[in-house]
Amino acid sequence: MTRKVRSVRVPRELETLNLSSLVRECEKHLRDLESATLLKQQGDPEAAEALMKARQADLGRKVGRLVWEARVQYGKSRGEQ
Repeated sequence: MTRKVRSVRVPRELETLNLSSLVRECEKHLRDLESATLLKQQGDPEAAEALMKARQADLGRKVGRLVWEARVQYGKSRGEQ
């Protein structure tokens, strides 16, 4: 399922943020939420909790990296002007 982001207001520092990658990471996170729910329903709440903690840390790291890359790109473009 392909989705394109058409219009979003973001700070100038983040205008080069790869929104498609951000949406993709959120979709992966939602799939993991569904998996955790199934694990919990099947009687394994510890595994569900472990999956969610690991995935939240991973999502935070990946989103942070996307924001950092956009800020670096912004800094380079400001230096060139």
